[in-house]
Amino acid sequence: MRSRLPATMMVVFSVFWSMLLWAEDAVKPIEDPVELKVANRSIMVFRASLLGEAPAARVKRAKAVISEALDESDNLTVAVDPIQDSYLVLLGTRRAFIVSPKDVDSLDYASVQQAAQSAAAKLRQVVAETGEARNLQVILRSLVAAAVATGIYFALLWGVAYLRRRLLKRLPKLMERHTRALKIGRVPVIEANYLYPLVIRLFRLLRWLVLLLLTYEWLGFVLSRFPYTRPWGESLNEYLLEVVSYLFQAIIGAIPGLGVALAIFFIARGATAFSRRVLRRMALPGTFSWLNQETLQPTQRLTSLAIWLFALAMAYPYLPGAGTDAFKGLSVLIGLMISLGATSVVGQAAAGLILTYTRTLRPGEFVRIGEYEGTVTELGMFTTSIRTGLGEVLTLPNSMITGTVTKNYSRTVQGPGYVVDTVVTIGYDTPWRQVEAMLLEAARRTPGILEDPPAQVFQTALSDFYPEYRLVAQAIPSQPRPRAVLLSMLHANIQDVFNEYGVQIMSPHYLGDPEEEKRVPKDKWFTAPAEEPKNVQ
Repeated sequence: MRSRLPATMMVVFSVFWSMLLWAEDAVKPIEDPVELKVANRSIMVFRASLLGEAPAARVKRAKAVISEALDESDNLTVAVDPIQDSYLVLLGTRRAFIVSPKDVDSLDYASVQQAAQSAAAKLRQVVAETGEARNLQVILRSLVAAAVATGIYFALLWGVAYLRRRLLKRLPKLMERHTRALKIGRVPVIEANYLYPLVIRLFRLLRWLVLLLLTYEWLGFVLSRFPYTRPWGESLNEYLLEVVSYLFQAIIGAIPGLGVALAIFFIARGATAFSRRVLRRMALPGTFSWLNQETLQPTQRLTSLAIWLFALAMAYPYLPGAGTDAFKGLSVLIGLMISLGATSVVGQAAAGLILTYTRTLRPGEFVRIGEYEGTVTELGMFTTSIRTGLGEVLTLPNSMITGTVTKNYSRTVQGPGYVVDTVVTIGYDTPWRQVEAMLLEAARRTPGILEDPPAQVFQTALSDFYPEYRLVAQAIPSQPRPRAVLLSMLHANIQDVFNEYGVQIMSPHYLGDPEEEKRVPKDKWFTAPAEEPKNVQ
């Protein structure tokens, strides 16, 4: 059977075609496009009316011609012949359809020719698949291939389930063994009990992903075995290939940027290590007054933070997805959150830097901050912790410390330790020399107070009814005890000494001398339920 019309018929058809085109209007509205689909395979899309036929009528006529030709014979040839600026697609000796420039939305002759050739190739595939569908041997081979693929599919499903069961049995022991190895000193970094549910969820997600991928591949393979469902299988396979290709291209495209970002981070790491060494050299005694062993660590942290922030700003454009709208929106959101909450944070951090570099406080010193006093246990960037002698740990904001008068009882002592002081007010009728001697005696009786330097008594005020005496002493570092305990013992000894020498402690609310002296004689010091110590004579 010949693939082309006789020459005479072609000449007649060309003349008739020219007359029809001349008779049609110069411009016609474009109608809704209609897809030509034969045997579940898309051939092409008609977008314009031609020879008085709308796209829907052209599709209906083409389907009828193709179906009639396929019913008559399986051995058909498909050819393309040019007619003016259009192309005629022939199925055997019959005109299947015509591809016009308006169908491809282009007046380019090459574009129309390419569209016609593509439609002809798809029509040849339809002819071949129709022959396969009528061939019993081919159908049997397809069924066998589908059955084998189904068997492999179920075997893989069983393998995934078997592997999952084996992993679930061995997972607790593996996690326990590896989590024991991850320790900082003797403390494990990760507890297996908390990590196990997370790992189980990850394995479950991975299992479902593998099952979906196997099902997807099995379905695409089986559908591709049969002529009618082959377009569906090909579309599944093409989509998967497109996704894999997209991911692969994205990964390949991100490698240069990741390389630059990693290079920047490695340079930042080297610069951080170099800056630490330089700062350690600068912190040696006699180099800089503001940089010593106390301020070295925060200075190193600030320098490292500045280097890494600069490195992050330089590497940001090279990170994958940095130019996407989602990444930009996330950056704006993070910046907004930092801006809204940074006022108090920056203030606290600045106060922490002021305390660090002015060396107002040091860990281990006994201080009084406002109405709070205790030993400094931690000097942080945002807060400072002090331990009182009453079993309390106070956390004070650094901004409050910088705005309050701070008394440091450990800074002026000779060597380690801290200063204790107390105030008593005794009337003018008691000799001040006697009061000073009694206070010094009470200090000597108090265990934990140094003899060198000796305790001192200062008369800090001469009020209307009494002088004010302040006893100042230094605690013994070798006998550490809370300052509150030491002050309690000192106050007890002061009362005992004053009672021994018959001196009343009546102020500050002094109005007049009482009929009887307000003091406790020694024979009543241990009135029940108090008990006398064994070492008291």
